[in-house]
Amino acid sequence: MQQGRRTDQVTTGQPPALELELTAADASRFARNTLDAVRREYPNKLDHVFYGPQDAQAPSVLHPSFYGCFDWHSAVHGHWMLARLLRGFPELPEARGIRTVLDRHLAPERIRVEADYLADPRHRGFERPYGWGWLLKLAAELRGRDAEDARAWARGLQPLADVVAEQFQAWLPKLAYPNRAGTHPNTAFSLSLALDFARTLGDRDLEGLLADWAAACFAEDRNGPLAFEPSAEDFLSPCLEEAALMGKVLPAAAFRDWLEAFLPDLLEGGVPAPAAVADRTDPRTVHLDGLNLSRARCLRDLALRLGPGDPRGAALERSARDHARAALPHVVSGNYGGDHWLATFAVRLLEDADHPENGITPLS
Repeated sequence: MQQGRRTDQVTTGQPPALELELTAADASRFARNTLDAVRREYPNKLDHVFYGPQDAQAPSVLHPSFYGCFDWHSAVHGHWMLARLLRGFPELPEARGIRTVLDRHLAPERIRVEADYLADPRHRGFERPYGWGWLLKLAAELRGRDAEDARAWARGLQPLADVVAEQFQAWLPKLAYPNRAGTHPNTAFSLSLALDFARTLGDRDLEGLLADWAAACFAEDRNGPLAFEPSAEDFLSPCLEEAALMGKVLPAAAFRDWLEAFLPDLLEGGVPAPAAVADRTDPRTVHLDGLNLSRARCLRDLALRLGPGDPRGAALERSARDHARAALPHVVSGNYGGDHWLATFAVRLLEDADHPENGITPLS
């Protein structure tokens, strides 16, 4: 994230804009941090039900692929981040280490253990839906590359991706209400990740299910309570994540109409201020750094979808930059509570800013 490039004139009286750019130096720093985290087994927060003493197993036994990064979902999206950095920066000094980790952790024999765990009916709620969404996002990243090693990793991961896609298809028709939390259970965020997977693979059935469910549950929403956000431990904005998902689902004109009804205050200039993080050593309070990063991504997404001719997008873009500026310096701070996951959110924001073809092209 290059903070030296400024685009606003200081004479305007406004703070100069932060140029959202994922640099090789940042990619290297994030990769080093995450290479350590995905191989660090402890501390570890397992999402695991014990049905008997035989279930008392080490994280690396239960999850030989995704045992690091404090929890399963963070390990999954840590691997997504490493694969994404390798695609964007193939000459990174850490490239060899990334390939070694992906070769090892996405080996078929390890993924089979993971797939069997998720397919077990006793574990049908495991990491639903946040970890599911990130697993499909990882699969989409690997399937979207043409390199020989990526094809091998994609083949290795496919049995687990198949299980998760099947679970989405079994679960979503039974989900009567969306979860509007600002944390892992949030429905809109995970469906957005799964939708990326469905479109990358050309899975029309899954894409249709996700899009139809989103439209059925969110299309009539009005006056989203953005002013009530955030809650104390949010790392997602329920309102903005819903809007980002609907931007992928609705045609351009219909989306603009929907957004005007759902977030009228936002479009009239009522952009949120970045969340203040009082204690980055607290693993839950530091969620708010993630909130600033995910808000920045959503705000920029909405600005792009409004299109360059819509003046309302400028305020959203400025707010996105303010949120990014508040969080990016703290992505790797030396506190594992944030360090094990924040780089993923930073890369997702910055790679979208550098490469708007990754799902957020302006819609006309």
